Amino acid sequence: MKKRLSNLLPIIPVALVLGMTMFSPSCANTTTPPSGGPKDTIPPVITKLYPLEGQTNVSVHKPKLVLTFNEYVTVKDPKSLYLSPPLEKAPKFKLQNKSVVVYFENDLDSNKTYTLDVTNAIADNNEGNMFPGYTLVFSTGDRIDSMMVTGIVQDCNTLKPLKGATVMLYKDHADSAVFLHRPDAAVKTDDWGFFCLRNIQDTIYRIYAIIDENNNNIYEPETEKIAFIDTLFQPITKVNDTLPELQKYDMKDTVCCLARKTDFELNVFREKPSKQLIVNKERVGERTAYITFMAPYAQIDSIWIKGVPANKLITQFNLQQDSLEIWVNDPKPQPDTLFLNVKYMKTDTLGLLNSFTEEIKLPKPKKSVVKTPKKDIKKEDTLAVFTVDAKPENIEQYGFVVEFKYPLIEDAFDSLGFKSINPRQQESQGKYNVRKDSLNLRKYIITPQEKFQPGYEYILKIPHRKFRDINGFYNDSLEVKVSLPKDDKLSTMMLNMHNVSNKYIVDLLDEKRTKVLRSYIIEKDQTLLFPYLRTGKYSVRITEDLNRNGLVDTGNVLEKKQPEKVLFYKLEDGESLIDIPEMTELEQDIDVAEMFR
Repeated sequence: MKKRLSNLLPIIPVALVLGMTMFSPSCANTTTPPSGGPKDTIPPVITKLYPLEGQTNVSVHKPKLVLTFNEYVTVKDPKSLYLSPPLEKAPKFKLQNKSVVVYFENDLDSNKTYTLDVTNAIADNNEGNMFPGYTLVFSTGDRIDSMMVTGIVQDCNTLKPLKGATVMLYKDHADSAVFLHRPDAAVKTDDWGFFCLRNIQDTIYRIYAIIDENNNNIYEPETEKIAFIDTLFQPITKVNDTLPELQKYDMKDTVCCLARKTDFELNVFREKPSKQLIVNKERVGERTAYITFMAPYAQIDSIWIKGVPANKLITQFNLQQDSLEIWVNDPKPQPDTLFLNVKYMKTDTLGLLNSFTEEIKLPKPKKSVVKTPKKDIKKEDTLAVFTVDAKPENIEQYGFVVEFKYPLIEDAFDSLGFKSINPRQQESQGKYNVRKDSLNLRKYIITPQEKFQPGYEYILKIPHRKFRDINGFYNDSLEVKVSLPKDDKLSTMMLNMHNVSNKYIVDLLDEKRTKVLRSYIIEKDQTLLFPYLRTGKYSVRITEDLNRNGLVDTGNVLEKKQPEKVLFYKLEDGESLIDIPEMTELEQDIDVAEMFR
């Protein structure tokens, strides 16, 4: 049967969970604990504060902040005691009776509004009930700043919210500010990736979000991820304790958490290194080595090995051109050390690219002193090693993928055996096509000239000693069988892609968006087929490949370049998970131009 996807989604009732708010002199900092039972499930409640909420003229000299509770508590996560604007050193704490005393090693700045957020930091001593959260606002001057900004931080590839990201505001608009000094205001995202920067100054900011691995509130591109908005902004919303965005909700309260207003959406990415140089090199075999570059798209003018004729050298870049494989196409024994010379564009001390020739010594890999019994000698020591990848779920798209470990110097693809067996066990010899992979000179694609059929078995046979690699080794024989399912319980999804005016990458992902199951690259209107799908939930991710390189490219802060735009296809009701039942053929029209307008 054929159905529209939009008609297949079940109506899922949502149970409303009451959000807990905090106790304080204001409504936004009030908590209503749930009713108790045999087990203590009531979180701690604040009974006293120092300084008071909204207090001004607080001492700048290493002040102590005291939060007193109605029971004994402990600090579960010290990193969640977060002061904004952050100081050079993070806040410290000590426990005194029923109080948490927060103190600082540095003086505060004068005439500045501070917030201390203790969300996800404190729990009671007995049952470990987490204190829902609280933000203490005070000032070292005679006034409290009153503006706020909200948003969500998410991964640029999965669009999943990121918990614990650090969102930072800078009054310094220089591009280098996020690399050099701490922000003028900052906050951590909650379980939903949501943030609210409250009680900030009414001025113009740049906004960033980082995954702050070392918690120093400074962006370090070599180890950390970042997101940014490439325009300046000025807050337009004033703090009001009745605003939902200021409440401390139970993170299980889906309705309330999703209903919060967001000003910005920040997509976190990892920058590609900007400096270009060779960072690694290794000789992994008699005739095989590789070098890796710090940055992608390395520009190599020439490459040679002393004593090796130019026509005996085989090289291959990976897709991002930051790793180069090197083979010596000569079966005779090679010297203990190969001297590789690479002339390429290298970043100099001024940060500029200049032509540079680097000589690299490549010694043979060290051999184990333990003698290997003859019976334990691996096939790859005497044979041309290869693998064949063929799976029922993607064979129609990719065919039989044959990949050799080393480049070939002799091949005989016309000697392959290819046949099919129909459901009535009738055998038929088939004709096939061979295509060399454009990005991998060791990979070959074998496909039948006739269309694959459900319920058929396809057999590819690679005969003995028909292929020889650069080591002079010949292949062993191999037979691979693939049976295409004719299971009535399996389903098929067809996506009719309309108004395709650019290059796009279309991925089918699992429910958790952690695994790419199928992938297409499209440049025109066409129908994408996803056969043999089991019952479950799937996502369709579409990436706009602006530079048309077949990769999902990341962003660059200094160039104000965002990562390539990623969207998840949504059904008519806004649901991005596609629920595929048994025994169904699903079809859906996708207007790509409309999605990316």
